[in-house]
Amino acid sequence: HHRGGGALGGLEHVERLLRSCDRHTASGQRDYAILLLLARLGLRGGEVLALTLDDLDWERGEMLVRGKGQRHERLPLPKDVGTALVHYLREVRPACATRTVFVRLHAPQHGLRLSGVCCVVRRALQRAGLNPDFKGAHLLRHSLATNMLRRGASLGEIGHLLRHRQMTTTQIYAKVDIEALRG
Repeated sequence: HHRGGGALGGLEHVERLLRSCDRHTASGQRDYAILLLLARLGLRGGEVLALTLDDLDWERGEMLVRGKGQRHERLPLPKDVGTALVHYLREVRPACATRTVFVRLHAPQHGLRLSGVCCVVRRALQRAGLNPDFKGAHLLRHSLATNMLRRGASLGEIGHLLRHRQMTTTQIYAKVDIEALRG
């Protein structure tokens, strides 16, 4: 039984969410790439939307993330994320003038909106039969922090990955999951 709370349960729920994407369809492949960026790198919804083709550095295996407050940071591109992106870009993404990585699959082909990313998360939750209280793009960022915490990562390490400028921001994530840690 799934307990309430903002985050998903353990890692198995995140994997279930990823597996719920039908990767034989165009939208399934796009959704899978988006969910992986949220789940593995803890990107914010807006950061996924802001990704451009020029932000992906395949040579170095890095990506540029346009974070909050005009900050740009380089993150390593994990292999599964890179593979999903390449597949999406080669097979799925429509040829169009925009340089944004994630575009609508149907005309007009402009970049996805934030509501689109939240829809991707919501649809995946429905397919996976998961029902956390919070269903937005931030859910997977939160779950990443929670799962790191459970595996014994320090708040500093979590804050570094989530690119928090202040420790206090990271502490909010920790407080939410104190019950899980007590166990």
